[in-house]
Amino acid sequence: MKATKTIIVFLTTIFLSGCAGLFDPLKEDAPHLITAETLYKNLDGFEAGLNGLYALVRLERTELNDYLGSHWISCTDAMTCNYGSSGNGAWGIPYDWGTTNNSVHPQHLRTFEWLYRTINAANTIINRAENEDVDWSGGGSAPEENKNRVSGEARAIRAWAYRHLTFGWGDVPLSLDESLGSTIKTDWFRTPVSEVRRKIISDLKFAQEYIPVEPKLRGRLTKGAVQTLLSEMYLTIKKPDSALYWANQVINTPQYKLITARYGTKANQPGVPFMDMFYDGNTNRAEGNTEALWVWQYELNVIGGSGSNLFHIHNGRYFSIKIGTVVPLQLTLDRAGRGVARISLTKWALNLFEPNDDRGSAYAIRKFFILKTAEQNAPAPADKLPVGYNFGDTIWMKWDNDLTRTTGLRADWPYSRKAEAGVNPADLADYQHYNDALYMRLGSTYLLKAEAQYKLGQTSEAAETINILRRRAHASEISAGNVNIDFILDERARELALEEDRRWTLLRTGKWYDRTKLNNHNGGQNISLRDTIYPIPQAVIDANLNEVMIQNPGYN
Repeated sequence: MKATKTIIVFLTTIFLSGCAGLFDPLKEDAPHLITAETLYKNLDGFEAGLNGLYALVRLERTELNDYLGSHWISCTDAMTCNYGSSGNGAWGIPYDWGTTNNSVHPQHLRTFEWLYRTINAANTIINRAENEDVDWSGGGSAPEENKNRVSGEARAIRAWAYRHLTFGWGDVPLSLDESLGSTIKTDWFRTPVSEVRRKIISDLKFAQEYIPVEPKLRGRLTKGAVQTLLSEMYLTIKKPDSALYWANQVINTPQYKLITARYGTKANQPGVPFMDMFYDGNTNRAEGNTEALWVWQYELNVIGGSGSNLFHIHNGRYFSIKIGTVVPLQLTLDRAGRGVARISLTKWALNLFEPNDDRGSAYAIRKFFILKTAEQNAPAPADKLPVGYNFGDTIWMKWDNDLTRTTGLRADWPYSRKAEAGVNPADLADYQHYNDALYMRLGSTYLLKAEAQYKLGQTSEAAETINILRRRAHASEISAGNVNIDFILDERARELALEEDRRWTLLRTGKWYDRTKLNNHNGGQNISLRDTIYPIPQAVIDANLNEVMIQNPGYN
């Protein structure tokens, strides 16, 4: 009986609780009397509920030590393990694959559980928005506008969560109602992925109608973000004409413009326009970033604030570079503090760029360090000088030899400088970064448009769409004869390194296995065709007492 009760509680955790602590399904803690019944009575209550929902979304990047988004950014053609590790941590799967990628690996369960918590929190808002006694007045908009916008934001986030689930696990349970303690289900079944994606599209189409062009608050969705997700989903279900329509809706919105000129906090310093949107104080639309479609908010020393773990995980361990017996480079603010290099750009990705391409320049990819004095490093100490070196000399990063299991653990490996913002100046060894982070931007919409045009046989038009981005980056222009799906994927790697959900993109285009196997030699060499889809967590299968939940092929 005790085992049965534990399983039911666990199932409830996954498909029910949108408000409890993320990873403690048995914890009972009621620090206040706010409940769904007392909260969702007026617009302010629903706005508070949305704030909590967005906080759940941001957990993708905020968990210390592990990183929920490791499921879809690492082990691709463009991103490999460097200081990865075997076993049960976030990096065990993309580092080892094989038997490590199994149904009892805790990372699968953590991610699966988190996404369903997010879905149930969204369902609670969507369902309770239909209550007749809600006071929707306020906020400078008509009551019906407020209701539709709130419901639209929750629907878009529900669609976003199911997007991750369908790319990662295929057929998954489709839950559209708020789960209550009185309605615990133990007979879930896996809804066909085609049906789930129809619901994703339905939610996104509703949302784009009511979510404004400019975000209601910083960190909230924009209409352009939702329409970009629609474009991607229509490509996923092989409807490029609809994908092109929605991409054009975004691109033709006057408020959304590519960054083509220097702006913001470092405009007077050497650099390139492409990188300005990634600097502290430049990321949000209100700060001049006309390209931003969805910006996730992180803040240091603010109630409710948190940091992002992604950048820390990618940044290099330059402070471990050794020349002779000397470790010269100090932790400094300019060098983005302490990175751990769990995931690094592949050699293939580093070699994708033409010499003049701003996206592969030293402003965009950290390729060297200059030895600096104490005054230049302040408040950090001076760099230590190896024999034969002077201040002002260059220490070059190296990527001539590929990262493999025997040549990994490379402190001198280049990394994206998109990850150098948001350092805690009071703690350069902090595991998190605190800058607002671009999650979706217009550059990705252009590449979805080019893909749709290519699928429709419009290769000249696709080339011109890609050239808009290449001109911005000062790369050479291409012609229709250059355009195919592999070139588009290469261009996405150049434009969206460390930004896009690369695994999902490659799975969507049927290219993950071949391109990862070819270009990723520190983890990618271990993959099999089975690994194109993840196993349903065994705990979920075990908790489904009254319905057999089938495991994905190849997993026990």
